Amino acid sequence: MSVSSSQLNPQAQMGAFSRAKDLHKKILFVLIALIVYRLGTFVPIPGINSIVFQEIFSQNSGGLLGMFDMFVGGAVQRMSIFALGVMPYISASIIMNLLTAVNPTLIQLKKDGGEQGRQKINQYTRYGTVFLATLQGYGLAVGLENMVGALGSAVIEPGIFFRLTTVITIIGGTLFLLWLGEQITQKGIGNGISLIIFSGIVANLPSAIAGTFELARTGALSPFFIIALIIFVLLIVGFIVFMERAQRKVFVQYPKRQVGNKMFGGEASHMPLKLNMSGVIPAIFASSVLLLPLTLSGLSGGRGPDSINLLSNFIAPGKPLYLLLYCSLIIFFCFFYTSIVFNPKETADNLKKNGGFVPGIRPGQDTANYFDYVMTRITFVGALYLALVCVIPEILRSKFSVPFYFGGTSLLIVVVVMMDTIGQIQSNLLAHQYEDLLKKTDFKGSGL
Repeated sequence: MSVSSSQLNPQAQMGAFSRAKDLHKKILFVLIALIVYRLGTFVPIPGINSIVFQEIFSQNSGGLLGMFDMFVGGAVQRMSIFALGVMPYISASIIMNLLTAVNPTLIQLKKDGGEQGRQKINQYTRYGTVFLATLQGYGLAVGLENMVGALGSAVIEPGIFFRLTTVITIIGGTLFLLWLGEQITQKGIGNGISLIIFSGIVANLPSAIAGTFELARTGALSPFFIIALIIFVLLIVGFIVFMERAQRKVFVQYPKRQVGNKMFGGEASHMPLKLNMSGVIPAIFASSVLLLPLTLSGLSGGRGPDSINLLSNFIAPGKPLYLLLYCSLIIFFCFFYTSIVFNPKETADNLKKNGGFVPGIRPGQDTANYFDYVMTRITFVGALYLALVCVIPEILRSKFSVPFYFGGTSLLIVVVVMMDTIGQIQSNLLAHQYEDLLKKTDFKGSGL
């Protein structure tokens, strides 16, 4: 009890932090790694006419390019070596999650392979990352060659050499970020890939805030609206924190068993089920699907297929059809991804193997059906929460010209990553508090 009390004491935490030298090294390593990443976003791909590309990007920043640029910290706007960021790795991870849910070989490898199986799946994910980075890099090179602005072409010397150089550069940049993320996870604090995306979003927040205040200075936005916007963002952040911490605790009972003359078991525990198990992936997927026609139409300068141009007009950001489809896709991807990461049958079988059961529910298939029932209900609530958080900022952005970076997806990523990182820091501090407690304890005469 005394340990938990000191955990809640800010002075005790500060004292533990000052003595946690290894934690200082981890935080310093993370900061240096993120600085390296930020410096890399300013290194352009060879052969790009930056002035022309800046002009073209400004005309299409409201589409998919703008959303990707948000996740990579302005690397797309500058067309740097990190233009794709860690998106190929994320896409490859999602594809592998899908395959491990439907492919019998991968299912068996994940289930019975142990640590070796997990490493094998990670290896396949890396191969997929290289493959996707190659395809996306080549597509990016071809797209750049077709970009023509008022001042000329975005590529100085189009051709096979430029395409080859771009593909190699993009692959190298993506693999370097993947390696950097793994180093942050192993030697630093927090999840490396998440922190890289987090730093990209946060890096451009000052310019977004400055742009908002500039709108207020010119009279486009009233001071009252700015104050209301700040309050709104704080309320959204608080709401995200509350919902991300929300859990449905399923009561689990373990039977008593006798070993020799001693009785073991009989204890009760809870199985926590997160309200939002899919994270921010549904919002990212939904945005990508909806903004793709708009981006294709913008890059073609209106000269593309009539169907693409017509579709982009109907689902332009802020329009009723766009908001309806946005909500629908978020809800769909929430259920889809939750069904991948949580298997009620597997959970029920593991519980049965360990001798546990849910009171009033028979072990086995009945328990699996119960878990499926509970997860369906809480996933629906979590999907509505994600849709609400994403749609309301979108309405503000379209109606009041609020900067793109105040979108719900970016807020979700920032808040969730911060919560995870702070949680790991607190865990390290708690470990140091235990060490301090053991050092102060006198074991003399205790027989140890």
